[in-house]
Amino acid sequence: MAISTALWCFALVVGLLSLTPGLDTALILRTSALGRHRRAWGVVLGIQTGTLLWGAFTSLGVTALLTASHLAYTALRWAGAAYLVWMGARMLRDTFRREPVPETDDSVLTTGTDSIGGGWRQGTLTNLLNPKMGAFYVAVLPQFIPPGTSHLTMGLLLTSVHILIGLLWSAALIGFAHVLHGLLRKPGARRLLDRITGTVVGLFGIRLALGD
Repeated sequence: MAISTALWCFALVVGLLSLTPGLDTALILRTSALGRHRRAWGVVLGIQTGTLLWGAFTSLGVTALLTASHLAYTALRWAGAAYLVWMGARMLRDTFRREPVPETDDSVLTTGTDSIGGGWRQGTLTNLLNPKMGAFYVAVLPQFIPPGTSHLTMGLLLTSVHILIGLLWSAALIGFAHVLHGLLRKPGARRLLDRITGTVVGLFGIRLALGD
């Protein structure tokens, strides 16, 4: 398989994966729709940081050790599940504790927690604590590395394709969420969004814990 063919084929696979609604999509949409645009981009950069690390680990053979070790895989799976359930539960809890906000007061959407650093930490943790990302890279990435090429160099090149597609799709999600921002000026609408997102995140955590 030629390098260019491998890149295009891999781009098709990860492109379809990116378009599939999932945890990353829910986090990006929720954060951006609430008007926290810097934090939303922080989440995006954190997710892509995790993708880069998974790609690098796979190219170096580290994730093969993870998937070969049942104990290590299970420990990471439970850690990821606990983090997602905690994050979902906190979102749901906050919707019942939050004080009513005047409809004309938009300050809560643009101050306080709207930081790139906070979003980056959330995105990175969410990605790295998902062992299925590691399993995906171990199973898929080597299939697109042509014989005779450097595993590390080609692996990082393929991972860069994944990151580029992820950034483009995330930009589209943030743009779409910007349209929803006007609909979320009412506190009730924001609470509803948080309850939906919190439920989705929690269910992902439970699903991960059950090993589905």
